[in-house]
Amino acid sequence: MLQVRKNRLWKLALILLLSAGGVSLILFSLNSKLDLFYTPSEMLQADIKPGYRIKLGGMVKTGSIIRNGTKLNFLVTDFSKDVAVTFDGIPPDLFKEDSGVVILGYFLNNIFEAEEIFAKHDENYMPPELNIAEVKI
Repeated sequence: MLQVRKNRLWKLALILLLSAGGVSLILFSLNSKLDLFYTPSEMLQADIKPGYRIKLGGMVKTGSIIRNGTKLNFLVTDFSKDVAVTFDGIPPDLFKEDSGVVILGYFLNNIFEAEEIFAKHDENYMPPELNIAEVKI
């Protein structure tokens, strides 16, 4: 009877050890795929390693958008702190001043180098075609 308990205990210990190892491997591999989200205030206070990809979220500051060909410079604010952002590419259609954005990129030399811009819209968004059809009814 004692030998049966020992075998059962060893099997349980082995299962727990293998499970812990599997969870550790999953978390380790996911760590390189995670992009942490910061507001401008949080980002300026955080100790972010150079070359570490993050997401910056906030509002596009009024009067801050400067376009130069495909180059786009603007400020993102959380109404407490501002962060300068530069982007080379075509921004989304909903990108404008005083609108919410989430930006994926790198923070280098006090400038956020954007790779992708996601423009936010409220839950009341309605495509223009539907809005025109609703007015006609």
